[in-house]
Amino acid sequence: MFRDPELQKLHQKFEDIVKFLNLDNKKKRIKKLEQEQQSPDFWSNPEQAQKKSQELSHLKKEIEEIEKIKDDLKYLKELEELKDEDTEILEEFNKEKERLFKQIEELEVKATLHSPEDKKNAILTIHPGAGGTESQDWAQMLLRMYMRWLERKGFKYKIVNLQPGEEAGIKDATVFVEGPYAYGLLKAERGIHRLVRISPFDASRRRHTSFASVFVYPEVEDVEVEIKEDELRIDTFRSSGPGGQHMQKNETAVRITHIPTGIVVTCQSERSQHQNKLTALKILRARLYEYYKEKEKEKLGEIEKEKDEIAWGRQIRSYILHPYKMVKDHRTGYEVGNAEAVLDGEIDEFIRRYLLKSR
Repeated sequence: MFRDPELQKLHQKFEDIVKFLNLDNKKKRIKKLEQEQQSPDFWSNPEQAQKKSQELSHLKKEIEEIEKIKDDLKYLKELEELKDEDTEILEEFNKEKERLFKQIEELEVKATLHSPEDKKNAILTIHPGAGGTESQDWAQMLLRMYMRWLERKGFKYKIVNLQPGEEAGIKDATVFVEGPYAYGLLKAERGIHRLVRISPFDASRRRHTSFASVFVYPEVEDVEVEIKEDELRIDTFRSSGPGGQHMQKNETAVRITHIPTGIVVTCQSERSQHQNKLTALKILRARLYEYYKEKEKEKLGEIEKEKDEIAWGRQIRSYILHPYKMVKDHRTGYEVGNAEAVLDGEIDEFIRRYLLKSR
């Protein structure tokens, strides 16, 4: 047992998480998947085989991560016994202690993500609120923040649709995010994000408040949502970069409208119209899955119908750059003064606190 009371609590937290994760069941699942892989017809269904291979890889990684933390805790215990004898050992002890705190906090967050959807890839969309250039610029700042966070976390991502604003910023952005727990983590970011700052577009240097909405959907398989061809309107157009630059000669961009629901999806990141259509259908399927799920909840009385207005009183988080600097999450009360770091992608603690509170 550790002498340090903080480390005693940390060790106990780790033990509780391990019990909750039920490693015995995960090890049984690994064994079953490994046996299935040995079957001669395992790859007869490539899509299903790939999913099972990915699941096996994720489970093995999870077990390895836990075993590594167990070994690191033993090492930290050894360092604790010797830290008072040598300044270098004390320095190593403090580094290991800080690192393990972060690792176990991340493991704790993953333990809250037990829904099958949580482990899936995610589709992130950003829309500016009313306010023209101000809100469009804020939407672009949010896109940059998420890209920095995705890079830091090691997620693969692709911007599948980006509509630039006339003067600055963006009118719309859709990002496909690939990796374990992408949806489970990013779902903490759903909602209205509010910015308060001195406007760089105002010659009088007045303070402005801008809003942008963030929506997150899990990627879903074909069997989960039925899409009928006669319920779709498919339009093609030329994709372009900011300010109309890099205009393509061919109409490779695709816009799909699902007529019964009015949901519109656009994709222009791929080089061919066919690939853009496939990606757009994938995003549409995810949005319809979420749409029908919410409708079902409404019928059961589990949720109130969400308001569409992107404005005051609906924000989940405020980013204040003037007259002082602070970022505050209104759901958890957590706030930090280093707004620049947050806008550079340091949002892990906001996500962690929200997920732990809502579990």
